[in-house]
Amino acid sequence: MEGERVRLLDDLALGGASVGASVGASVGADGPPAGFLLLGAGVEGTVVRVTGELPPPEEVREYERLRALFEDYGHTMPAESLRRLEAQLAELEPSWRAYGELGPRSSVRVRFDNGFVLDDADAALFAAA
Repeated sequence: MEGERVRLLDDLALGGASVGASVGASVGADGPPAGFLLLGAGVEGTVVRVTGELPPPEEVREYERLRALFEDYGHTMPAESLRRLEAQLAELEPSWRAYGELGPRSSVRVRFDNGFVLDDADAALFAAA
């Protein structure tokens, strides 16, 4: 994937940077906004590097944790606790299945043609250009 030309699939809004409320304020202190950046869908760039695998979503991690609990200790649980655990697993299972179909996701560093660099972005935000 490194060196591949990619295109941003959806608009991407980046913001949240702020300047200190007063001179001498600590870095990252909440103050007036310093700026906002919107990258429009379709902007193209080049993958500089694949920076790593993204962790699974919280719902997937929770499903895996509860599933392990069920498999290891379900046979020893009181009936009501077991029913609650089964209900939680049933609620989280669609997220777990969807994640399994997509597989693990990776993060990428992309240098756009306009010179902007986006680091640790979900590779799913991009398509081959």
